[in-house]
Amino acid sequence: MAVNVKREVAALERLTTPELRERYAAVFGEATVTGNKPWLVKRIIWRLQANAEGDLSERAKARAAELACDADLRVIPPREKLDPVRTRTVTATLAQDRRLPPPGSILTRKYKGRMMQVQVLSSGFEFEGEIYGSLSAVAKAITGSHCNGFLFFKLLAKGGAA
Repeated sequence: MAVNVKREVAALERLTTPELRERYAAVFGEATVTGNKPWLVKRIIWRLQANAEGDLSERAKARAAELACDADLRVIPPREKLDPVRTRTVTATLAQDRRLPPPGSILTRKYKGRMMQVQVLSSGFEFEGEIYGSLSAVAKAITGSHCNGFLFFKLLAKGGAA
């Protein structure tokens, strides 16, 4: 019996995934848990062709079995439970940028005839009663456009290195 591959593929592609699983079980004689529709279609077509046109020779099957050690083969990896001994929570501490002076210091800069003063805090910067997360945010508040806060307050050494 010749299999019309195009007709079979078209028919299989119209099936839903649960219907393909049923067809797979009928063709292979075992159930599958996969939900991968293209894979199911390919496997079913392969088996139908093998049944219609003949499977591999016994010699080829023996050689394939020789090459394949399915003891090492896992289709689905096992679900591992986390080992409470190996799992631990670590609190990250952020080191202060070494280009900044210590918290409590005042950075001053003359800009457009006004003296700007920014206080360095342990978790940000205070400028005119507002707290900013970065020195660049302070520089943007002062100038109205984005600029590097370290450059604006002249905290970088010559050549751009810290």
